[in-house]
Amino acid sequence: MTDEMDGWAGVIKGKPSLGQSAERSHTTSMEDIEAFTRMTGDRNPLHYDRAVAEASPFGKLIVQGGVTTGILNAVVAEDLPGPGTVFLGVEWKFVKAVGVDETITGRVEITEVRDDKPICKMTTTVRNGDGDVCLSGTATTYTMPLATPAEAQ
Repeated sequence: MTDEMDGWAGVIKGKPSLGQSAERSHTTSMEDIEAFTRMTGDRNPLHYDRAVAEASPFGKLIVQGGVTTGILNAVVAEDLPGPGTVFLGVEWKFVKAVGVDETITGRVEITEVRDDKPICKMTTTVRNGDGDVCLSGTATTYTMPLATPAEAQ
């Protein structure tokens, strides 16, 4: 099937391939925590109170889980499959907390691509700077064709 005949027609980056992967990195900060709190209202002391966080099993201030998973949103929407991509479903396990000022790397790898619709399944991971897995799991995405500004007129 060609891209013109299948569900991937019009998708900016085209149909992904099995085994294709992408990743991107980010160094977390208190600004990430504060932005997430503004969006959600999550003011857990593990994110803000250094004494409480250091006395916890984590031993440090940690970012919200949404900050950790957010890097995967960026990978699928910007890199692979690319613009127009949204999550249909995710299955994530938080394996290790991510601290403030840690560099994390989100990675996706395509494990299944549908021919009839622009839907992919992929493995997902987020690792810290030491290479430890902080999050692992799977995701299913849908990539909708996007009109260019000229096409939208």
